[in-house]
Amino acid sequence: MLYYLFEYLDRLNVPGAGMFIYISFRSASAVITSLLISLLIGKRIIQSLQRKQVGEVVRDLGLEGQYQKQGTPSMGGIIIIASIVIPTLLFAKLDNVYVFLMLLTTIWLGLIGFIDDYIKIFKKHKEGLAGKFKIIGQVLLGLIVGITLFFSNDVIIKEKVSVSELTAREKTELIDQSASGFDHEEIAMERKSTKTTIPFVKNNEFDYSWLVAFIDKDHRQPWTWLVFVLIVIFILTAVSNGTNLTDGLDGLATGTSAIVGSALAILAYVSSNIVYADYLNIMFIPGSEELVIFASAFIGATIGFLWYNSFPAQVFMGDTGSLALGGIIAVFAIIIRKELLIPILCGIFLAENLSVVLQVAWFKRTKRKYGTGRRLFLMAPLHHHYQKKGFPEPKIVTRFWIVAIILAVISIVTLKIR
Repeated sequence: MLYYLFEYLDRLNVPGAGMFIYISFRSASAVITSLLISLLIGKRIIQSLQRKQVGEVVRDLGLEGQYQKQGTPSMGGIIIIASIVIPTLLFAKLDNVYVFLMLLTTIWLGLIGFIDDYIKIFKKHKEGLAGKFKIIGQVLLGLIVGITLFFSNDVIIKEKVSVSELTAREKTELIDQSASGFDHEEIAMERKSTKTTIPFVKNNEFDYSWLVAFIDKDHRQPWTWLVFVLIVIFILTAVSNGTNLTDGLDGLATGTSAIVGSALAILAYVSSNIVYADYLNIMFIPGSEELVIFASAFIGATIGFLWYNSFPAQVFMGDTGSLALGGIIAVFAIIIRKELLIPILCGIFLAENLSVVLQVAWFKRTKRKYGTGRRLFLMAPLHHHYQKKGFPEPKIVTRFWIVAIILAVISIVTLKIR
């Protein structure tokens, strides 16, 4: 909202108002504001949760020190969501389709998580919101995001295109724009595209329409749309639930999310800067510079929350925070067309998810074969396996963060590895 105010003041030649035009200034403002909100308002929210006795109910998992967490305020994800939404509303362009989708994702999944936490804590129903309703909510959000990205005229990329690849309509538009026509073999233009970035491959690009290449070109679009939306739903659901599973140790999900968010901010910046995009030979995505402001608020919110969530935690984010964080990361990556980097960038979340899947699958298989189920890990998710091995909680968290940093660096480096 402040952007439009200062834009108006800049037109009136008010000194200093022009600073709000710059992404760097607004991003710095978003980081500082989100940190202040999470640190200052966060303390009051924690005290309010304590007064309302919104405490964690600890199940007996046989882990050392687990009962020390009994009664620690949960639903702290409210702090994260407020610290993301408020700075974004203040400093970003609200008519930007990407900002709209990110705010929708944050509030939508935060609300689902809030309902789940509310049922667990206030209704004393330990299972919380039924899993099917969580999935339905995630699928509906994925549907909205996928449809918007596929059909919105504001969602475009700028790329060099061979004239021979242009459609008849695009050629007509180019001729209309130039009285003398055009005779170039290759031209840079903004266009709708279903391309995304794929690591370790020449040209670094993959087009979702290739998945339905066997269908006649005139009838391909509906099937491309269907494939794209299904992929969006899968990624959003997987990453959101993976983050939820990771939120089992003090500061683990929060710190990992901050690291992933920092990498995404860098990727969004280079994708929105025509000079860097051309140098790195990646897709230039007009309008995605506003995502840097959202990412800055995200980083500030997670780091600020870590102040209270680090060992020993004064507050837990609950599903209110964990579902929202995972969904934000997934949708952000999809928007900047880096979703195929998620297995690397979000390797911690992937490992946590896989550890649960493998543990359950192996237990069932061995039970059928031997009559008694066996385990691959001492306990799943993976962080509990290391707890069972006797590692102190802070050491596990710190080492997971180090791995997350390595994976984030690798993800960025992939832009030049082909």
